[in-house]
Amino acid sequence: MSRVGKKPVKIPSGVKVSIKDGVLEVESKKAKLSSPIPAGIHFKLEGDQLVAYRDSDERPMPAYHGLARALAANNVLGVTEGFSKTLDIVGIGFKADAKAKAVTFSLGYSHPIEFPIPEGISIKAEKLPRTIQNYVTTLTISGADRQLVGQVAADIRSLRKPDAYKGKGIRYTNETVRLKVGKKGA
Repeated sequence: MSRVGKKPVKIPSGVKVSIKDGVLEVESKKAKLSSPIPAGIHFKLEGDQLVAYRDSDERPMPAYHGLARALAANNVLGVTEGFSKTLDIVGIGFKADAKAKAVTFSLGYSHPIEFPIPEGISIKAEKLPRTIQNYVTTLTISGADRQLVGQVAADIRSLRKPDAYKGKGIRYTNETVRLKVGKKGA
């Protein structure tokens, strides 16, 4: 049995859940999200809880059972609280300017990089107290869709990954960058 799949998902007040044609839709005042339901998995609303059931115990049904329940829980959490990721920009001369539709990065290339912000995502640039050497700014990426928030953060990080010798670049806030020694240490 899937331990994750057996857990019921608590539906808070103000959240509307509907199950239609293999799609689970979760809606609140903040956002509306939907996720596909794999074949062989069924959801039932029992009071204020959403419970996932599966047709058989043969592979890959237990894995799909846990997956479907996790996606439903992420949708419920996304429309109530939302998700966020933070990135730190480190390096002399690097900067980021967040506007409503796009973020403009200056990352040591010969040209500025214009990163369009997808719909449903908000990005905020602010300077926070950090102990990182040459720290510039922190980007906070937030939205209701967990997958989209993570993908936007990964795309921004890929613009300039942390350098192995000086640590310059864009990194996740909780990421540890191990620096190499360089010529003088050899």
